[in-house]
Amino acid sequence: MLGGLAAAAAIILFVTAHEAGHFFAAKATGMKVTEFFFGFGPRLFSWRRGETEYGLKAVPLGGYVRIIGMNPLEEVSSEDVGRTYREKKFWEKSVVVLAGVGMNFLIAFLLFYGIVLVNGVSEPQPVVLEVVAEADVDDEMVPTPAAAAGLEPNDVILSIGGHPIHVWADVPEALSEVGAGPTTVVVSRDGQQVSLDADLIDSDGVEGGAGFLGVRPIVLTHDPGVLGAIGVAGSQVWEGIGFTFQAIGDMIRPSSLAQYLGVLAGDTEVDEEIRPVSPIGIVNIGSQTESAAAFLGILAFVNVILATINLLPLYPLDGGHFAVAAYEKISGREANVRRLAPVAAAVIGLFAFLGFVAIVLDIVDPISL
Repeated sequence: MLGGLAAAAAIILFVTAHEAGHFFAAKATGMKVTEFFFGFGPRLFSWRRGETEYGLKAVPLGGYVRIIGMNPLEEVSSEDVGRTYREKKFWEKSVVVLAGVGMNFLIAFLLFYGIVLVNGVSEPQPVVLEVVAEADVDDEMVPTPAAAAGLEPNDVILSIGGHPIHVWADVPEALSEVGAGPTTVVVSRDGQQVSLDADLIDSDGVEGGAGFLGVRPIVLTHDPGVLGAIGVAGSQVWEGIGFTFQAIGDMIRPSSLAQYLGVLAGDTEVDEEIRPVSPIGIVNIGSQTESAAAFLGILAFVNVILATINLLPLYPLDGGHFAVAAYEKISGREANVRRLAPVAAAVIGLFAFLGFVAIVLDIVDPISL
């Protein structure tokens, strides 16, 4: 319960921080900001301070700041001339539109950095800690390939199907290459090299026929230090960006969209790797997380996703506004944003559709950790 409430509060904080980035950047570059709201739709309450109205709206699925002249179709009064977004230089526009994603990337980095400083870096080794006894194959419990082949705790995995193993990350790559079926696993046991025959089975939910072996690795933890943690946190942010781009690509494939349409027809069977998650789902995950480090890691990852999506060069996302400003800078001409209206409608429609599917799934079929 407390985890869920903390996750909900964190989401509000992250969205507010994103919009605050735009707000303070606009103020710093002399632009006029008339509204700063969390949520969309009907206004619940608000207050005015100076020239800006702050408040909360009924649909808690985001937030916004209204900067005069950012909407190219907006009529600007004579008293606001000189303080509009459209009149500012390219670098000023860039700072304003990218400040939001900058805030989310910064939050993600600080969260990852704090986790690494407190808990160190855990690195799984290609050494067997535990052999999983059984696996579910077609609703029948059978011995795992590792158990049937005779792998034992403390075995050092040297190769799988002829693929050399140096670090634990080589294990899933080798299993993916080898796929399901008979193969040879070579291990070092008590200083002796032992070859074992294993019949790999299909990994549940993994594309490409990746093989499943059935071992858990020994995990070692080390302290990278104050400076070393900077590189580790930065690499985690970078990995999160790559994962987000891959996830977006997977989610907009025709086969994935077909599954989402099935959700609207009442079929909630969606592959886990393409399942969208709404704020409701994040709150639900937060309520189930027992480790503070795992909880903060999820929140850091949420910031990376939020920032990366907004960086896409699609109008009206932040990256789309930056692309328009860059076009105007390079071409020396004012962009005809009216032509981007179909793009904006398509982007808004796609994310609204994915968001609605995510909400339905998170209510009807909640994620269980």
